[in-house]
Amino acid sequence: MALKILSVDDEQDLEILLTQYFRRKIKKGEYEFSFAHNGLEALQMLLAKPDFDIILSDINMPEMDGLTLLTKINEMCNPALKCIMVSAYGDMENIRTAMNQGAFDFTTKPINLEDLEKTINKAAQQISFIKKAQQEHSQLESIQNDLHVAQEIQQTILPKKCPPFPGPKAFDLFACMSAAKYVGGDFYDFFRIDKDRLGIVIADVSGKGVSAAIFMAVSRTVIRAIALTENSAALCMERSNIILCQESVSDMFVTVFYGILNIHSGVLVYSNAGHNPPVLIKSDGTVSYVPITNDIILGAMKDAQYHEKSLQLTGEDKLLLYTDGVTEAMNIDHELYGNQRLLDNCCICSDRTPQEIVENVIKSVSDFTADNAQSDDITLLAVAYHQSE
Repeated sequence: MALKILSVDDEQDLEILLTQYFRRKIKKGEYEFSFAHNGLEALQMLLAKPDFDIILSDINMPEMDGLTLLTKINEMCNPALKCIMVSAYGDMENIRTAMNQGAFDFTTKPINLEDLEKTINKAAQQISFIKKAQQEHSQLESIQNDLHVAQEIQQTILPKKCPPFPGPKAFDLFACMSAAKYVGGDFYDFFRIDKDRLGIVIADVSGKGVSAAIFMAVSRTVIRAIALTENSAALCMERSNIILCQESVSDMFVTVFYGILNIHSGVLVYSNAGHNPPVLIKSDGTVSYVPITNDIILGAMKDAQYHEKSLQLTGEDKLLLYTDGVTEAMNIDHELYGNQRLLDNCCICSDRTPQEIVENVIKSVSDFTADNAQSDDITLLAVAYHQSE
């Protein structure tokens, strides 16, 4: 790309002088000169063709002088446009004014063309640097816009309506996900398998950011599709694992807790693929972690086998599912929120709704971490079982 230079001077001889001296660079396409004979004409050319790189302007001109032109150029707010001012050797007051107003450099008449060439080359280096920075900034803005869209899409694919299903209120639930970056690798899901059973899922994909978000979307789709046709929680994990092992790239994996709740009997059959154990909040106020099934993460070993256990919910029992962004949240002293704080927090939640339980844990974690930035995705899903009528 040629360096586009606009020479502004009321002396006609300068046009001939510049084109003769820089003829080789002009012929090679390195420089492209345009000429104006006063500031007003130059301003009109700038407005018509705003891609000039360098303005080589005399200070003393009719109709609009160089200092006024410089003021107008500053109003364009284009840091990649550099002004080199030209004036008589003794006109230091105007030269100083021009430099204070943001001129890149100056030269004096009679113009030393070798020195001017060095000044133009110096300006060209800065212009190149600024344009590259502007391009990178534009690319960053484009990426950020894409990430905002991805964030909206990711939130859209997670179920939001709570309570989610019409009919008898045998259960209630509430869930939320807060990504550490624009998009995250955590997800939750809940769905009716049939009129008697509710599927609940919480999962955490390895890593963060865009790659985790993509694998998250794949994992959620695979697990839900299989869960709607597979009666066994363990076999659902097994079949999902086979597919995710085939789809996994860069050694990505996902931890998953999947439970099937019979909304009439209160029996929860579940399989835990390397995920944090949920918290069982009994109606009498006691809390405990749900026993794990000692199964490995999904997406790591294609031949892995998975197991299931059952849990009887009664009365007004609640279940809190969460990702390790909760227990591994860190304060400014590098202390972890930890399992015990989570249990202590759940102890006061036996008479609260799922939404109140989730909001209480979020506030507790936020108070604990204070000003320390969120380092991991935080996802929670709480389910309350109501004794079947």
